[in-house]
Amino acid sequence: MSTDTVARRPEPDWRADAPAHTSPGEIAIGVVVGRASEFFDFFVYAIASVMVFPKLVFPFVDALTGTLLSFAVFALAFVVRPFGTALFTTLERVRGRGMKLTVALFLLGGSTVAIAFVPGYAQIGSASVLLLALFRMGQGLALGGTWDGLASLLALNAPERRRGWYAMLPQLGAPIGLIVASALFAFFATQLSSEDFLDWGWRYPFFVAFAINVVALFARLRIVVAPEYTRLFRNRELQPSEIRTTLRAEGHHIVIGAFAPLASLTLFHTVTVFPLSWVLLFTRQSAARFLLIQTAGAAVGIVAILASGWLADRTDRRAVLGTTAAAIAAFSGFAPQLLDGGEIGEALFMLLGFALLGLSFGQCSGAVAGSLATKHRYTGSALTSDLAWLVGAAFAPLIALALSSRFGLIWAGAYLLSGAACTLAALAINRQLEAQDR
Repeated sequence: MSTDTVARRPEPDWRADAPAHTSPGEIAIGVVVGRASEFFDFFVYAIASVMVFPKLVFPFVDALTGTLLSFAVFALAFVVRPFGTALFTTLERVRGRGMKLTVALFLLGGSTVAIAFVPGYAQIGSASVLLLALFRMGQGLALGGTWDGLASLLALNAPERRRGWYAMLPQLGAPIGLIVASALFAFFATQLSSEDFLDWGWRYPFFVAFAINVVALFARLRIVVAPEYTRLFRNRELQPSEIRTTLRAEGHHIVIGAFAPLASLTLFHTVTVFPLSWVLLFTRQSAARFLLIQTAGAAVGIVAILASGWLADRTDRRAVLGTTAAAIAAFSGFAPQLLDGGEIGEALFMLLGFALLGLSFGQCSGAVAGSLATKHRYTGSALTSDLAWLVGAAFAPLIALALSSRFGLIWAGAYLLSGAACTLAALAINRQLEAQDR
């Protein structure tokens, strides 16, 4: 799950040293496979945090409070993720990128599959909550180590006039992961009784997540440890730098880069995790039916992400981000109320939301790394992504559900509006800094 910038510093000429057969297409395959596996893990847990954990782990409180507690545990992965980045950056500097990815992805897969074996509160009491929180933090630490630099390498290796197109490719992993995760949960929810689904059916998607992680590991290792790519990473100075040095040199760019995609990241959870919780808690719609609507919305998101690359190459990535942030602000004024509009209203909310999300999220990967000095870009991009997801996404389902359940759906829109405002402000500040540097 990554985000990469807006203003770009002059880059050294690397083509003379690059391997002759290196192609952006080959890098793109590794990027999409890696991101899809990470987002699949993400959505498997997110869906279970709505459909399963409030009943299995938090049955001692009412359904709304149980869901809010489940969302609090959900946020833990984003809180510990920066610590994972620091830990695995050190490991990479000592043992190399291949070792870092291997350990991180096995930790991610191990933590994910361990969640499938968590007993319910009825079996072990509060230890169930502690185990769920522990394994969720394990996922977060591992995500901090899954940064492989391929997204930055892809952006730097892309043809000059197609940077917007290649910037959106990593983002395709999100809707692909959501489609697979939603379809799996919808299948088990429709084929099993409620008792069997809550007892054992929900656990199977977590086993699938582990298998996908293993496949993704080998697909990514095949690229990042290959001699030609090792040389290319070195030639482009995409090597890990010390966290403290990176923060000292690039702290202001990291903060601005983290706030630039907040409109996208806030909308991200407003159309994925939050609406499922609202539908289950406050309507009579079935979870399986809504997951199918979500799958259709994710397909629309794929088309919109592709469209964002086309638009960015014909205009400007900063213009696409700014325009979509303004559109998200307008969307926030009326769209959340559609969730109380029955099946048609829910479908409209999801389809419109995913269309906007795709256009905006598609260029988030162009909103982080370009302002960073080349020698700090590898580590700086990882830190920026960590901070962006922490600020913009970690607590989004919790805040949106807490506000809307107490004050009405319009307050979920107000929260979404705040993300759009942060994006517009960050883009304006970035533009001023760019002007000062000229």
